[in-house]
Amino acid sequence: MRPLQALGLSATAEAAYLTLVKQGPQTLARLAGRPALAGAPPEGLQHALGELTDMGLVSRTDDKLTAQPPRAALEAVAERRAREARVAYESATLLSRFWLDHTSGPSYVEVVDTSHNPDAIQRRVHHEAVAEVRALSIGPVGEGERVPEVDTDAWDAMARGVAYRVVYSADILQEPKALEVAHECVDRGEQARVFPDLAMNLLLCDDGLAVLSVVAPDRAGHHTVVVQPSGFLDGLIGFFESHWRLAVPLPPAGDAVESGVRPTNESRQLLGYLSAGLTDESIAREFGVNKRTVTRRIARLQEVLGAKTRFQLGVQAGRRGWL
Repeated sequence: MRPLQALGLSATAEAAYLTLVKQGPQTLARLAGRPALAGAPPEGLQHALGELTDMGLVSRTDDKLTAQPPRAALEAVAERRAREARVAYESATLLSRFWLDHTSGPSYVEVVDTSHNPDAIQRRVHHEAVAEVRALSIGPVGEGERVPEVDTDAWDAMARGVAYRVVYSADILQEPKALEVAHECVDRGEQARVFPDLAMNLLLCDDGLAVLSVVAPDRAGHHTVVVQPSGFLDGLIGFFESHWRLAVPLPPAGDAVESGVRPTNESRQLLGYLSAGLTDESIAREFGVNKRTVTRRIARLQEVLGAKTRFQLGVQAGRRGWL
């Protein structure tokens, strides 16, 4: 349990607060002698107590330190930080306009350094969206292997009525965790489709802003570009819509599949697995058959739908409502 460290307090501050809660009011000397704080230097403990006092979690009376109930103090912190976040977003908007008015180059394109806070621009999109967010997703880009994770800012936006349409690259959906995250978002109301070999991450905030993230040439990092209203933005919107029309639906995990004479329940399941980006080996395990059987079934579906490739198979199946 590290709830105070998650808010930016030191490990010593958290240990001191938890000790005061469990042991009751303590003098400074007695607190310093507790096992949880035995290795803390005196100046470190004094600084930690200052952190706790400033946050309203500890009070000092009659040479004793007393832990205070956390809810009121931390709710006040949450409200203050929410106000600071709003001011930061407003300041970013005003300064961005000033920057664009006084720098050379296209005023509607801004290359952003995201090395210190790689997710800040994406959060801006989710916070500012009013009607719809559209996205192309190739998964995390940049240094290191970042594990795909749920974007709770997107969930908050969906909860207030913002519509989400996302096209996922088939490549990332071969990762179980990425597929799980995509299904969680679908369960929250996101419309999701799959397309092979997407080249970049793209976020569209209504019709007023685009954020592109592409891997740098040396693959050691990534570049983020913000595009304001312009012909360029209109082109990116069209680029997304073209991919959306060609992509195939990603069914929610565990959805019941309606039966029918044609296609069969098994065919619908097979197409659903293919649209989710599963390999033949993975599909074979799901059906309890060997890989060659899966390959034959896919070839048969391609023949029935007149598709030369698996991607065309997905498009044709989607257009016929088989997915």
